[in-house]
Amino acid sequence: MVRRPAVAGQFYPGSSHELKTLLERLVPEQSQKVDALGIVSPHAGYLYSGAIAGKTFAEVSIPSNVIILGPNHHGYGHEAAIYSSGAWETPLGKTPVDSTLVAEILESCDGFSADELAHRFEHSLEVQLPFIQYLAPAASIVPICIGHVTLNTLLSLGEALGEVISRHGQDILMVASSDMTHYETGKSARVKDSMAIEKILEIDPVGLYRTVTDNRISMCGVMPVTLMLAAAKKAGAQKARLVQYGNSGDVTGDQSEVVGYAGLIIERGDTTG
Repeated sequence: MVRRPAVAGQFYPGSSHELKTLLERLVPEQSQKVDALGIVSPHAGYLYSGAIAGKTFAEVSIPSNVIILGPNHHGYGHEAAIYSSGAWETPLGKTPVDSTLVAEILESCDGFSADELAHRFEHSLEVQLPFIQYLAPAASIVPICIGHVTLNTLLSLGEALGEVISRHGQDILMVASSDMTHYETGKSARVKDSMAIEKILEIDPVGLYRTVTDNRISMCGVMPVTLMLAAAKKAGAQKARLVQYGNSGDVTGDQSEVVGYAGLIIERGDTTG
């Protein structure tokens, strides 16, 4: 089964020529690329967050398999839903789902479930795919849509996923899709988002979840990012860095009510020592 694009022509251009032309502008040339376990990338319309996403993707080496973790904005389907087979389509073409890797993940943790309904209308994973197709057209994907689950569930899922990633070495990159604070002033968003970003930089999944919850930070992808951090920590991540932070007001010129965006990279531990 092919998952057709749900937001082409809305969040990003609907024609292949226009999309490729835009990606050429959004993704800078980068000769030095880091070996990453995961990244955090925003998922708003490319006009607003595409430059931050493009810069983040440009700085990492994209391997043969990419696990995309996104929040479930619509509430359909299973709370930890994996799109298990077939392909995902954008105007740039079709990208296969790695059904073998999916089966390994499902076998390693029964908290995940093969479920396509959760993905049918969800934009948070879809908007990441053109960047992957542009930079690594031969890559395959594992799309995972995360709903509202407990912290303990996120940690359990993350540790199971981290074990799978450890077995595969450098063949897997995780992309956690999230915007940051929603519809507050630019100043307020920056203060709140800096607290969440600090916990991501510390590779602290528990700290991130509790910081976002305790401070009522409207970070829509806190669930997938928490899961990704738990998996990265299990797989040996030791360092993280912020690529860029900004908000929608940087584009519109209006800082009275913004959405925050952050691009971060979780790097692999140093294996030379």
